[in-house]
Order: sequence, then C-alpha cells, then structure tokens
Amino acid sequence: METKEILQALPNLSISDRLKIAESALQLVLQEKYSLTKDEQKRQLTLAAVTVIVDYAPGSELDIFSDLEGEDFCDYPD
Repeated sequence: METKEILQALPNLSISDRLKIAESALQLVLQEKYSLTKDEQKRQLTLAAVTVIVDYAPGSELDIFSDLEGEDFCDYPD
C-alpha cells in the first residue's frame, strides 16, 4: 500500500483505528531512531534541516513575525 492510499483511507477509519495506526507508526519511527548510528542520525538531521530551510526563507509564512523582532511585545505600566 502506498502512502497516498494510506492517507486517503484514514478518514474512513474509526478514531480508535487511526490512533492504533499513529501509535504503531510512532513506535516504528522510535525504533529506527534508536537503531541509527551517530553518523546516520547526523545525516538525517542534516537532511531535515535542508528540507525545511525554504520554510524559513525571507517571505515565507514562518518569516511573517520577523518584522517584529526587537520590538517590545508587552507594555508594562510604569
């Protein structure tokens, strides 16, 4: 079964079944994480950073609040 098919099937499942799937998927991810060598972990973290770097580029949605940097966000009474 392909990822696309799994994602399309999820809304048709009960909440209980979706939770079972989520729990199983998380357990598999954690097992894999703890079985990786330090070099493999570093490689995966590097890949993840490269993948999301575009999300933090100027003009992206995650960059929207950078215009507020340096401004006070609370006005406290004197």
